[in-house]
Order: sequence, then structure tokens, then C-alpha cells
Amino acid sequence: MKVQVQSLHFDADAKLIDFIQKKLDKLDTFYDRTIDAEVILRLNNEGIENKTVEIKLNIPGEQLFATKTNGSFEAATDHCTEALRRQIKKHKEKMLAH
Repeated sequence: MKVQVQSLHFDADAKLIDFIQKKLDKLDTFYDRTIDAEVILRLNNEGIENKTVEIKLNIPGEQLFATKTNGSFEAATDHCTEALRRQIKKHKEKMLAH
């Protein structure tokens, strides 16, 4: 899957980008027709949990979206990919029902 990572207010290191790529590649096991993903990493100025991850996943006919804020980008990415996995599962159930 093609993943485009955009980091706002900082430069993301290669280790973080590889981590995000691996997490999103795992979503291919649930739905292999994903087109691409767009990831936005954002640093906020308030509090300890100041790292936000937004993931937009393009699949045929629909666009899935998840956003999470946490203390680290890795934890926020975990939560986002889990939310997207649930959305993919729900989407597949809808497709089978029709």
C-alpha cells in the first residue's frame, strides 16, 4: 500500500515512518483492495498528550478516517489502525449484506 506521511511542526524520522508503514501494511490482511493512505502527524501545544495522528484510508467507493491524540506517535498510530480495522470490518459486512 502506498503511504504518504506528512508531519506538521516537526520532521519525522525514518524509524517513525517505517513503524507507520508496517502498521498500515497489516491492514492489508483485512482488506486487500486498499488504494492508498494519507497520514498527518501533528504536534499540539497543550498538555502531555500532544501528538495527533490522522489517517485517511482510501478504498474503492469510500474513504475511511481515524484521528487519535496520545503521548507518543506510536501509541496514537496503534489506536488509529485499530479504529480503521473496525471500520474496514464494518464496511466488508455492509458489502456482503448487499
